[in-house]
Amino acid sequence: MASSVNPTVRRRRLGQELRKLRELKGMTAEEVAERLLVSQSKISRLENGRRSISQRDVRDLCGVYGVEDHRIVDSLMQMAKESRQQGWWHAFGDIPYSVYIGLETDAASLRAYEASLVPGLLQTPNYASAAIEGSWPEATAAEIERRVQVRMRRQERITDPDNPLRLWAVIDESALRRIVGNRGIMQEQMRKLIEFSLEPHITVQVLPYDVGAHPGMYGKFCILEFNDPQDASTVYLEGITSDLYLEKPNDVQTYSVMYEHLRMQALNAEHSRQFIERVGEEWGRSPA
Repeated sequence: MASSVNPTVRRRRLGQELRKLRELKGMTAEEVAERLLVSQSKISRLENGRRSISQRDVRDLCGVYGVEDHRIVDSLMQMAKESRQQGWWHAFGDIPYSVYIGLETDAASLRAYEASLVPGLLQTPNYASAAIEGSWPEATAAEIERRVQVRMRRQERITDPDNPLRLWAVIDESALRRIVGNRGIMQEQMRKLIEFSLEPHITVQVLPYDVGAHPGMYGKFCILEFNDPQDASTVYLEGITSDLYLEKPNDVQTYSVMYEHLRMQALNAEHSRQFIERVGEEWGRSPA
């Protein structure tokens, strides 16, 4: 389960506070970088929470911004200390999407659109293993197993009886039709999807082929929302070598509108379950 101190979220909040101090001082990131003899990209990464923030960084920035209230400095220094703690995912070694895992661990709700695969939070271990092996052909058996363990650990957020993640997933029909592993794995995955969809906090909708063109044709994305008003909603776009996080209100609004269109074009929850059940039966038949 999520720890009481989520380092990813602490880093985000600390970055937001540092950005506010810079803006109150009327300085640009470039000007701050020149004062501290560092790159402008470092200042940007500190402010957007994508880079670990040391207590020394906080001290230096507070000096540039002329922060004289020791209570503010001490609070920011404590946040920096907490932001350097390790989340549960660090125990699995170098995970490329660790920033996302930190956000997902603390999120209250998640809206996801998937075009080619069943969403990771809804995958069975066998499906996850086959999907990772297929998309990462150079991975060793140990690396695949480690990724599967991380994926299954992430699922604890949606099975947590006290604080489950509210999940809404729109899945393109192609994700149900593409064979991942073998027919038995696909049939098992369809049963698991139906099982998840019956949970009151999980909604699964299928976007069938016959809807034609739709807003999700540009690729998969998800929108994370948080209980704490300090934490801005975030759009996550997964890449092969790097990921993109969008937090500007206009960007989040654009993707939210796209998601509403996808939800309206998709089959409703009950019809989606019936659709998934039929596809599962097809996977259970011997190929012609």
